[in-house]
Amino acid sequence: MSAVLFVCAGQIGDCVLATGILGHLVETRPEAHFTIAAVPSALPLFRYVPRLHKLIPVKKRRHHLHWLDLYRAVAPVRWDLVVCLRGSILPWLLRARERRATTRSDPHDRYVVRLARQLGIDPPPAPRLWLSAGDVKEAALRMGDGPVLALAPAANWPAKQWPAERFGEVARRLTAAGAVLAGARVAVFGLPTQQHLTAPALAAIPPDRRIDISDGRDLAQVAACVRRARLFIGNDSGLMHIAAAAQVPTLGLFGPTPPVTHDPWGEFTAVARTPASHQELWRQLREGAPVDQLMNGLTVDQVERSAIELFQRSAPANQRWLPVP
Repeated sequence: MSAVLFVCAGQIGDCVLATGILGHLVETRPEAHFTIAAVPSALPLFRYVPRLHKLIPVKKRRHHLHWLDLYRAVAPVRWDLVVCLRGSILPWLLRARERRATTRSDPHDRYVVRLARQLGIDPPPAPRLWLSAGDVKEAALRMGDGPVLALAPAANWPAKQWPAERFGEVARRLTAAGAVLAGARVAVFGLPTQQHLTAPALAAIPPDRRIDISDGRDLAQVAACVRRARLFIGNDSGLMHIAAAAQVPTLGLFGPTPPVTHDPWGEFTAVARTPASHQELWRQLREGAPVDQLMNGLTVDQVERSAIELFQRSAPANQRWLPVP
């Protein structure tokens, strides 16, 4: 038995994009047992990784003291391989036979491509999900058997949030009679603390067709629910990357962040972005523009068109997204 330490990047989205790298290690090192360190909110995504030994929460502390906490937790072990996606010196402070670490590079690189190239993996492995039978069964009960449109109106920064009421309007259009998802139910995802963002979208949906997924479930349970959607529309967020990893047709909405580096990964994904570039939006922000209005240039018409194009493009392979019992 060999011991592998896998240290993820800080944000949930980066952790999701790194799951392909982890999956590659799981497949190519069948003798290995894995210890995974990540932000606490992302850890449920790794709960069912094959041959998992331990999950270590990395709780951010002032003056980077969380690195000292992590070092103390992993230093006693003699590792066969340490992989750090945070660009830290941790691998060289530990006893390890092999060490791999990533560094910052060309800002035009897609994150998955950069990780794979720096770790010597070719081709770049697609992100993936590990879910339990229990999570899948519970999601089936929660989401039902009919078609579902998934919406994620929240993000970890207000500047990345498309106006919440516009999510409701685009859902109304896409599920109206004669539309591509006519009569579909609509699942709105968010945290209990984000009801000011989820409520406007839910209010636009008839009560008998709305599904409120904002009750504080962990990310593995949320991922199992997202997996049953026929189409996902959301801001640039970890949930967007979860939807893409679940192979749901995923439309990501972008403004002040560049989609070239963190666009959703997968064959049936697309991006709708503001007419103003991310550089222009950052200039507006520096000049005092309200942080929660940077996405206003992205219209409902544009998102609707992009969603329809993505849904129609994915139609030949729609069987891939039929709910799995």
